[in-house]
Amino acid sequence: MKLRVAQKVHYNAGPNMTPLVDVVMVILIFLMLCGSFVGSEHFLVSNLPISQSGLGKVAPPAGFIPDEPIEIRVDSHGQGQFIATAGKIQTSDPAGLTDQLRKMRLALNRAGKNEDQMQVKIGPGKNVKYQQLVQVYEAALSAGYKKVAFARSH
Repeated sequence: MKLRVAQKVHYNAGPNMTPLVDVVMVILIFLMLCGSFVGSEHFLVSNLPISQSGLGKVAPPAGFIPDEPIEIRVDSHGQGQFIATAGKIQTSDPAGLTDQLRKMRLALNRAGKNEDQMQVKIGPGKNVKYQQLVQVYEAALSAGYKKVAFARSH
C-alpha cells in the first residue's frame, strides 16, 4: 500500500521576514535622526580664541598686549563639594567665588585692563564632576568676565 502523503512536496520557507526588516529600518532611521539633534548639547560655548602650540609659532604683531591670565583650579572635596583656587582666592561657595572674582576683575580694571584683555582658564582636578565645573563657569560669567575657557586637568 502506497501512501499519498509521501508524494506531496512540502515547501517550508519559514516566516516572512519582510515586515520585520521594514520595522527595523524605520526604527534605525528614527534613532539616527534623533541622535543628530542631541549631540550639540554636551558642550559649553566659549568665546576664547583658539591657541596653537608647537615648533612653528607665529610672532605676535608689533604692539600686541597679551591677555591677563586668570587660572582657576577646581578640586573635588567630599560629596558634591569643590574647592576653587585662583591666586589668593580659595572658596567652595559659588556665590562667594563670584564675589571674589568680581573684586579681582575690578582691581584689574583699576590697573588699566578691560574685560577684553582678561582671560579666565578653569582647570579641573582629577575627580571633579561636570556640575561643579559648570558652577565655576557660571560664577566667572556672573563676575563679568567675557573670555572663559577650560584647561586640561591638572
